[in-house]
Amino acid sequence: MNTTQPRDPRRPGRTRTAAVTAAVCVAALGAAVLTSCSSDSDSGSSTGERPTPPETASFSGTAPSALESLRESGRAAVSAAASSASAAASSFEASVSAEVERANKAAQSQLADVDGKGNATSDVSLTGKPRSQTSGLLAVVVNITNSTDEAASYAVQVDFLDDSGKVMETRFVGAEDLAPGERAQPLAISRKPADPPLTAKVAKAQRY
Repeated sequence: MNTTQPRDPRRPGRTRTAAVTAAVCVAALGAAVLTSCSSDSDSGSSTGERPTPPETASFSGTAPSALESLRESGRAAVSAAASSASAAASSFEASVSAEVERANKAAQSQLADVDGKGNATSDVSLTGKPRSQTSGLLAVVVNITNSTDEAASYAVQVDFLDDSGKVMETRFVGAEDLAPGERAQPLAISRKPADPPLTAKVAKAQRY
């Protein structure tokens, strides 16, 4: 006797029910994955994407004008500094020349009443200077060394003589307040033409 009960055609079997359930799960899983990917993509875009550059068409040209103004200000500052340095150098040269001229006049004054060669000719010697370094002028370096153990000032008379021994020109140089053993090297410069040639010698040297 066959005891198998017939299936009710109005009720689907277990196989069809399982298939439908699986399909629904897959669809739900796919939706969840898409939602997650979309969220990750938006997050990456907000952190890694470069900012959009501004529209250059909206620039009015003010920035380049400002930069040019800064450049001009910089050039003006450099020019002013150069002018100031040049003025300072000129002032220094003028002060040195004035000091040398004053010392030379003081030397001439000191030697006015000195008889003979003075008391310091042994402390003074002359060294020639190439005309290429003096614009063609005859110049000698007057080497003055204080050989005493006390501070002293010096006045020196340098004569320029022709080949016959005649004095053609006289120059005076001085050095003031030289410490013991200290050396000074003023220049004695002739204003005479190069021809005929002249010879320089120490005519007087006074320590005071």
